[in-house]
Amino acid sequence: MNKSESKYFNTAERMDRAFLDLLDEKEFPYISVKEICARAGVSRSTFYLHYESVSDLVTECAEYLYEQLEARFEHRTSDVEECLRECPLEEVLLIIPEYLIPYLNFIREHSRLFRIATENADTLRLNQLYQRMYEHVLTPAFDRTRVPVRERGYIAAFYIHGLMAIVNEWLRGGCAEPVEEIATIMQQRIPPVVAR
Repeated sequence: MNKSESKYFNTAERMDRAFLDLLDEKEFPYISVKEICARAGVSRSTFYLHYESVSDLVTECAEYLYEQLEARFEHRTSDVEECLRECPLEEVLLIIPEYLIPYLNFIREHSRLFRIATENADTLRLNQLYQRMYEHVLTPAFDRTRVPVRERGYIAAFYIHGLMAIVNEWLRGGCAEPVEEIATIMQQRIPPVVAR
């Protein structure tokens, strides 16, 4: 990365941090480009060089947080794949506590941004982000249970949207219930992937 690219990304990171700091102080609809620029120490023209709108900045912040979350799980992927290969077929789950608890804790830590992101899921392409996050669990489970390839997209959509409905409801309630309670609800309501 050359010096100008580094400066570009450093400026974007400052605006991301400024937005997240402002989000701790006030509701999303009341955060202006002017405030973000003042907090980040950049001009409005610099903001618009990076983003078309505050929604674009929210998208980038959400993607950045998901990348952090995915990085936390990378070392666990082989453990999950091994577990899915060795456990009895009736125990093949897409909801694994080793992933679920840290995921829910992460959402709670960043609940204001996630609430904004889920309320604007279509414009923020949030479904793509959620789908990416579950890919490393879905595929091994589908392979083990021999789910036909043509059915996998439908089943994945069912699981992901069901889980996200629970998360969205939890976010709307201010993440009042303990993480463990939400994890239990998810595990009890999402059936195992059983081979036919």
